[in-house]
Amino acid sequence: MSTRRDFLHLTAAATAVGVLAGPAAAEAPASGPGRPIPPNGGDALRLVTFMPDPGSTPRVGVVRTDGRVVDLTSAAVSGFDPTRMVSLIEAGPIALDAVRRAAAAGDGPQVETVRLLAPIPVPTRNIYAVGWNYLEHFAEGQAARETKSEYPAHPVFFTKGVNTVNGPYDPVPYDPAVSTAIDWEAELAVIIGAQGRNIPEAEAMSHVFGYSVINDTTARDMQYKLHGGQWFKGKSVDGHGPIGPWIVPASDLDPADLHLTTRVNGVVKQDASTKQMYFKVARIIAELSRGLTLMPGDIIATGTPPGVGNARKPPEYLKPGDVMETEIAGIGTLRNLIQAIPA
Repeated sequence: MSTRRDFLHLTAAATAVGVLAGPAAAEAPASGPGRPIPPNGGDALRLVTFMPDPGSTPRVGVVRTDGRVVDLTSAAVSGFDPTRMVSLIEAGPIALDAVRRAAAAGDGPQVETVRLLAPIPVPTRNIYAVGWNYLEHFAEGQAARETKSEYPAHPVFFTKGVNTVNGPYDPVPYDPAVSTAIDWEAELAVIIGAQGRNIPEAEAMSHVFGYSVINDTTARDMQYKLHGGQWFKGKSVDGHGPIGPWIVPASDLDPADLHLTTRVNGVVKQDASTKQMYFKVARIIAELSRGLTLMPGDIIATGTPPGVGNARKPPEYLKPGDVMETEIAGIGTLRNLIQAIPA
């Protein structure tokens, strides 16, 4: 990999399967960027998409509490395609119960020895996202932009392109020809399980399959200074949406009060709780689904708390060599190296 073109070609190919490999990732120790972090307690089901060996076919698995990965392509589980997470999501509660039984009875390699991809490596649709869903983040953004406006009465929606999806421990590409103001945004990701349109708020939670961690990594210079100030382009740089490390089913997790943390090189940058979300998960689903059909496997990023780099004095941005960690207690931790694209 000696040229910028070679790196970009690798990035595009890797994004198609949710993997972006590089020297730093390949050589890192188990606790560093590029290697899975074992689960930290709790008995929640952890659903992953993983590759047991380099070049192997991605498949769906379960990370047990002892850190072993049960390969569902080898388990006696029927009713869905065990190489596709969305197929499991579409199959519904009966299939999920069968997966629980298989996980309890199965065995496999330690999670540190496999490569975890994004749980849904190639979404069929853009990631839906919510802006300004924490009052403090709305306020810090206004201060940074030196503007003043009323807080929105309804969720502010935008999307991230599908090629933003990146693995939980894979490098995030840094291309100074594209942006030099890359920012972090820790968010709870909601995974839709049941199709719905015009979903009543009282029924919205029954449409949730599970939860994951996402970092809505953002090119601030593109977001604010280019393209008329709209958000889509600055939010949709390839590889700028690490997600994972797994999906925890909705039945195993209450999203009402989860601790979110972002660390850059070990320094805490964001420290908040989902209880600070202004629009809760049910409200988000109800409003997003008005006139818009949500499908199994759709991903919703629910907004970031205060502490982003752009709002700091002076602003702080990610640079090559930085390690960005995004953690939600009860789910897991992403750890991504910011990796420069060769000139």
